[in-house]
Parts: sequence; C-alpha cells; structure tokens
Amino acid sequence: MHKLYEQGDIVVFWNSEKCRHAKRCVHGSPQTFDPNRRPWIDLTKAPTPEVWQAVSACPTGALSCVYSHEITVSFDEEQNRSIAFYKDVQIGECDFRITLEGWEIYHTEVLPDYGNKGIAKRLVYRILETAEKKCINVIPICSYAVSLFSE
Repeated sequence: MHKLYEQGDIVVFWNSEKCRHAKRCVHGSPQTFDPNRRPWIDLTKAPTPEVWQAVSACPTGALSCVYSHEITVSFDEEQNRSIAFYKDVQIGECDFRITLEGWEIYHTEVLPDYGNKGIAKRLVYRILETAEKKCINVIPICSYAVSLFSE
C-alpha cells in the first residue's frame, strides 16, 4: 500500500511494503504516528520539524517526506492522470492508460524549474493511492515510475 499525507508545508509518503515496524517514527512523534488510529498518520498533531525528524529516522525508507512548496497535486479521473499546480499554473502531470492488466503509468513530467522538489513522486503516489483504493493493479512503464517502484 502506498499512502500520501499532505498538510500545510509537508508531504509524507508511506510505502507499507517496505515498513518493518521499527517504530522509530512512533517514538519520534507519537502524536503524529499512532498505529492504533486510522489513518495512523496525522500531520496536524505535531510541528513540521518534529515530523521531519521522525520520518528521517525510518530505517527502511518506508517513510519519506518533502516540503509541499505550495504545490497541489490532484487526481483527474476523466483524463487518466494526476496533475500538479503551483497557484493556477500546471507544472506537472503523470499519465496512465487503462488496460486489462490495470493502470499503466506511461508518462511523468514536471517542468524543469520545479524539479527536485518531490513533485513527480507525489504525482505517481496520487495514482497509486487511487488505484489501490479501487483494487486496481498499477504497472510502471515510464522510466521515473519504474525507478520509483524499484526503490
């Protein structure tokens, strides 16, 4: 399972397949990370520096985070994509096609001026999260999605 948590200036990614329940996140920010709560991550419970430090302590890489940089990412079901916006300007997208095997992510792109801010990862995770809620398989085709899946 892949989950994307966004609040204010921080975005946290969680890949349950990598999680080995070391609980360093729970010890680092127990208000934020509570395995007995659903959802188990609530970014409103602690300040960003505390969350960042707790995520950084994850030994498996199941948790990671980036700053949001005032960029929003949404899922566009009609056009089979996720889209990133800064203010009202589209700065990135991740496209998929529907096949018999599932959703094939075939294109991920972010404008060069917005590179290295975790936007592409947010775009892919938005599709993954939506597909998983619908029990749809995701097949990475584009090089970025393939590299993200192999992390």
